[in-house]
Amino acid sequence: MNEKKIDNARRNLIVATGAVGVAAGAGVAVPFAWSWWPSERAKAAGAPVEADISNIAPGEMSVVEWRGKPVWIMRRTKEMLDSITKADDQVSDPKSDVNGQQPEYAKNEYRSLKPEFLVLVGICTHLGCSPQQKSAEAKGEMGAEWDGGFLCPCHGSKFDLAGRVYKGSPAPINLEVPPYTYLSDGKLLIGDDKKGA
Repeated sequence: MNEKKIDNARRNLIVATGAVGVAAGAGVAVPFAWSWWPSERAKAAGAPVEADISNIAPGEMSVVEWRGKPVWIMRRTKEMLDSITKADDQVSDPKSDVNGQQPEYAKNEYRSLKPEFLVLVGICTHLGCSPQQKSAEAKGEMGAEWDGGFLCPCHGSKFDLAGRVYKGSPAPINLEVPPYTYLSDGKLLIGDDKKGA
């Protein structure tokens, strides 16, 4: 009878030790597994962003941040749009043939859903600097043929008002057009084009 008490005590000790081990394992495993889930901040960093374009005057540009990058939204005037077709023979990729530089719906003359509004990631495709807008009045600095666009201050890459790179620039390809869609006439959603782009 004494042996039965000892066996029961051993069994209880083994069960109790096993239960403590399982609890300790779960206590370590749950936080470890949870750390693999993206944080709210990480989710927000890649999330689409809404941009109000209702107050952008013709010829002006607004900047929003998406995925830690500047995204330019420019409302182009008729003169700006006319300058794009004039630059076809001066840019490296006039038809935007390089894949991955814009969604299919922006693979057109103006590289946009609506000609009036240009949406670009404001990062040079050479070494990642941020180009600066240069108006048509900057002919003294940019040359007599300049009709407006963007100049990268780091190595001199030039882009037209559709974000197409000029021949002879260090940048190998056009500026990127992010995915986007119109939520209304005055609001864009940048980073998501599944809502009927």
